[in-house]
Amino acid sequence: MIDISALTLEQKASLLSGRDLWSTKAVEDAGVPSIVLTDGPHGVRRQVGAADHLGINGSEPATCFPPAVAVGSSWDPQVATRIGQALGVESKAIGVTVLLGPGVNIKRSPLCGRNFEYYSEDPYLSGVLGAAQVRGLQGEGVAASVKHFAANNQETDRMRVSADVDERALREIYLPAFERVVTEAGAATVMCSYNKINGVYASQNRWLLTDLLRDEWRFTGLVMSDWGAVSDRVAALEAGLDLEMPGTGGVTDQQIVDAVRSGDLDETVVDEAVRRVLALVEQWPATGGEFDADAHHALARTLAAECAVLLKNDGATLPLDPSAAVAVIGSFAAEPRYQGSGSSRINPTRLDIALEEIRAIGRDVRHVPGFTVDEAVAAARDADVAIVFAGLGDTEESEGFDREHLDLPTEQVDVIRAVAGAARRTVVVLANGGVVSLEGWHDQVDAILEGFLLGQAGGGAIADLLYGVANPSGHLAETIPLRLQDNPSYLNFPGEQQHVRYGEGVMVGYRHYASVPAPVRYPFGHGLSYTSFATRAVGVEVTGDDTVEVTVTVANTGKRAGKHVVQIYVATDAGPVRRPARELRAFTKLDLEPGEERTVTLSLDRRSFAYWDIEQQGWVVAPGEYRIQVGENAATVIAEESVTLTGDVIAAPLSMDSTVGEWFAHPIAGPALMQGMAAAMTEEQRAQAEEQHHQLRMVESMPMRQFAGFLGDAIPPQALEQLIEATR
Repeated sequence: MIDISALTLEQKASLLSGRDLWSTKAVEDAGVPSIVLTDGPHGVRRQVGAADHLGINGSEPATCFPPAVAVGSSWDPQVATRIGQALGVESKAIGVTVLLGPGVNIKRSPLCGRNFEYYSEDPYLSGVLGAAQVRGLQGEGVAASVKHFAANNQETDRMRVSADVDERALREIYLPAFERVVTEAGAATVMCSYNKINGVYASQNRWLLTDLLRDEWRFTGLVMSDWGAVSDRVAALEAGLDLEMPGTGGVTDQQIVDAVRSGDLDETVVDEAVRRVLALVEQWPATGGEFDADAHHALARTLAAECAVLLKNDGATLPLDPSAAVAVIGSFAAEPRYQGSGSSRINPTRLDIALEEIRAIGRDVRHVPGFTVDEAVAAARDADVAIVFAGLGDTEESEGFDREHLDLPTEQVDVIRAVAGAARRTVVVLANGGVVSLEGWHDQVDAILEGFLLGQAGGGAIADLLYGVANPSGHLAETIPLRLQDNPSYLNFPGEQQHVRYGEGVMVGYRHYASVPAPVRYPFGHGLSYTSFATRAVGVEVTGDDTVEVTVTVANTGKRAGKHVVQIYVATDAGPVRRPARELRAFTKLDLEPGEERTVTLSLDRRSFAYWDIEQQGWVVAPGEYRIQVGENAATVIAEESVTLTGDVIAAPLSMDSTVGEWFAHPIAGPALMQGMAAAMTEEQRAQAEEQHHQLRMVESMPMRQFAGFLGDAIPPQALEQLIEATR
C-alpha cells in the first residue's frame, strides 16, 4: 500500500489529472506508477505516436470487434462477455490498464450521431449487456470505465447542453443501465459526461457523482471525466470527480493546491480522491502479454454473425444457393463500413471484404461498384439474385454531430428501386450505425439483412449469413419507425438555446410506440431466422410480495439449428403514475437443434414491477394486477398470464392541503371521513348523496382546506386534525 501521508499536497494534486492525453502522472519517489487509459469500447485504440481523442491519428493494430449497436442486436450477454474477455487480453498486451467503455447511454433519438457506440433504447437490455462486457474485461485484469454518466443522448452542443430530465425518467430510463453495471458487475471506474443535467455539469454534479453513485449505489471505484469535460476543477473535485483527463499541464493541479491553501477546499477531499487513484493503480497493475490476432479475428466473425438482424425474408429468398448467379451491387461490398467514426475508431488487425467472402462461397458472382442505375440494372437482369449493399458513410454519421434525417442517400435508394424492378429476387444488406428509413423501397425488395456495423470480420459474417453457413439470430434493440416524426423525442431533439427538454418522460422508444399505440416499420425485439420456433407453455409463479418466476417452453419446429430470444415483458395499470404499455423485464437466448424443446425459468425481481415514486423518493411496487407477457417483440404478445402482487401499501400523510380525492382514498382517513359525514346527514340527505355520488368527482381536486368550509358542522376542524395526526 502506498502511504498517502508521505505525499506533499502538490504531489497529491498532481495525481488528480493526467500526465498527457492517455496516461496518469507517476510519483516515482513514492512508488506511484503511471497507468495508461485508452478508448474502447469495441477495440483497443492505443496511440503511441501523435495522440488525439477523436480518432484522427493512427493507433496500434487491434481487433475491431462488433460495436455496441451490433452487440445490442445480439440480445446475448455471452457475446458481450466474450468481447470483453478478448479486449482484456489485447489491452494487457498493448499496455493498457483502463479501457474506456462500455457506453450504456440510451438511444433516445435515432438521430444521435453516436448511437453506434450504445446498445439500445431499453435500459434493461443495455444494462445486462454492459454488465456482461465489464465482467469479461475485468475478469482478465483490465479495468472498465462505464460511460457517459449521465443523460448524454446527443452530440449536438454536447459540451454544454443541459439535459432537462424529470426525476422519474432519469431513474427509470437513463440511470438503470449504469446502476446495473456498477452494482452487479463492479465497474472499476465511471466516466462522467460532458453535458449538464438539469442545469449542472455532470462533472460537478454532487447529486450524481456522490449522493447517487457513492452513497446510494455504494460505488467505491474512481470517477474520471470525459476528455475535456471539467468546467470548474475545484467544484468537480468537491462533487466527487477524482481524475481529470487529459492533463492540463499542471494548471488545474495548481488550482486545487491554491484552494486548499486558501481554505476554500478541505484537504481531506483531496486525500479521498487520491486514495481512489492509488487504489486503481494498485488493484489493476499493467501485466503485459500477447494476443492471437488470427484467433481474435475468427472470434469477431463468429460474434458478428450473432448480431445481424434479418428484417425481411419473403419467399425464403435467403439463404442463397451457392450455385445461384449473384449480382453484388454497391461500394460497401468492397469498401466496407464496419465501425463508427470518432474516439472509438480502431486500426484493425485485418479486414474481411464482403465481396471476397461471397466469392469464396458462391460460384457465379458479379460485382457492380458504386451506385450507377444502368449498370446495376443490367447486372440484376442477368442474375438469379441481386444483392445491394447500402448504408451510411463516415460523413453521414459520427461522434461529434447528429443526423438530420433517417434517409439513405438518394442515389442508393434509386439503385435499390431500379434493381428491385429488374431482378428476379432482390436482397438489401445494410451497414449503418443508427437506424435508417426503409420507406420508399421496403415493399419492393424480397429480403433485408440489417448488419448495422459488424467490426473487422463483418464481411465474412455477412457472407456466412447470406449463404446459410450461419443462421441469423439478431433482434432489433431499437425501433425502426415509419417516420422520424413518429419518434417521441422528435419535437424536443436536439433542443435549443443550450437546453434539451426530455418532454417524452419515460415514454422512450418502444414504450411510446406500444402505449400510443403507433405503427412502426419494425418493432423493438423483431428478428427473423431460417428456422421456426414455437412457444408451447408459459407458467407463472408468485414467489413473494413483489417477485415472480416465469417458466417458458420453446421448441425449434424447423429444419435448421437456430437461436431464439425469449422476451418477457411486464404490463400494468396499477399505481398512481402512467406506465408504458409494456416494459422488457427479462430475456434469454436459446440455442436449439431441429426438433429440440427446452424449458427455461426467468426470475422477475422487485424492480421488474416497480416505478420511481417522486413523493416517496424510492422504488414502489403498487399493489394490484400485473400481466406477464411473452413477446415475439415489443408489439406482438404471444402469451400472457396475470398475477396479483401485494406490493407496497403506502398511506401518505395527509394535511389540509391534501385534495379531497386523497382524503377519501386514504385507508385510514377515508373510511372515518365517510362515516363522520354520513352520521351528520339525515336519512333523506344520505339517500340523495348516494344518488349524486358522481358529483364527488367535481371536488376531488379541491384541497381539504377549501372543502372543509362547505362541510359546516358535519366534520369539525378538530376531527380533521385528529385524522391528520392518525395518518402520520
